[in-house]
Amino acid sequence: MIQTLSIVIPVYNECDLFLDVVERVESAPLPAGMRRQIVIVDDCSTDGTTELLHRLSRRRPDLTIHFHPVNRGKGAALRTGFSLATGDIVLVQDADLEYDPNEYPQLLKPILDGRADVVFGSRFIGHAHRVLYYWHCVGNRFLTMLSNMFSNLNLTDMECCYKVFRREVVQRVSIQENRFGFEPEVTAKIAKMHARIYEVPVSYAGRTYQEGKKITWRDGFSALRCIMRYNLFTGRVAPLLIASTPTNESDAVEQPIPISEAAKQAA
Repeated sequence: MIQTLSIVIPVYNECDLFLDVVERVESAPLPAGMRRQIVIVDDCSTDGTTELLHRLSRRRPDLTIHFHPVNRGKGAALRTGFSLATGDIVLVQDADLEYDPNEYPQLLKPILDGRADVVFGSRFIGHAHRVLYYWHCVGNRFLTMLSNMFSNLNLTDMECCYKVFRREVVQRVSIQENRFGFEPEVTAKIAKMHARIYEVPVSYAGRTYQEGKKITWRDGFSALRCIMRYNLFTGRVAPLLIASTPTNESDAVEQPIPISEAAKQAA
């Protein structure tokens, strides 16, 4: 069966890099026969990215491009992007060159093999990476440890951009955070769903603030709030029903519940 990968790209003020990002995403290797849908959400950029995307949308009707009238943050852009995704699998791609789209096959493999519902990338388990900010690394590891303590997961990089979901999983998650709190929020809610989660190594070419890095120490404090809120004060999500390929009628298992239109809109 031919499957489609929806690649959701939130973008804010990346005029100089964004066409390169789109080119790399379009040329990234995919498993044989897999189609790709590219969903771009511009979060009211002010550096010329919005105008660039308007020109791109006129030339490329095959791209799904949405514009936020006001700046709302990465989480809000992903919420919009997930609602526009039509593929069987949904992948989050940042709008910079810190993460390499050539690694899509290794991110997709656990889901395509039927072993996982969600895949997290990790910058800390075995790939080359650019050496940058020590305290950012300490902060990432601390937030991951705290998230793991409350969610009872053993992730190594909760804050990594690369997250891949079966579409029926991510569209059952109602994202509330508008900024970078998306990462701990979606992690907590996926854990409550008892989804099968895999982690795979990814490379990382981080940027400096002079080169356009946007996350700050304030987002670290916000992540602490989100870890507490969504692990301790959010109701348990109904467990995910795992689909399998039955070998005969006696081996058949119940398939995932179809998502209602209301649930899609909420996501």
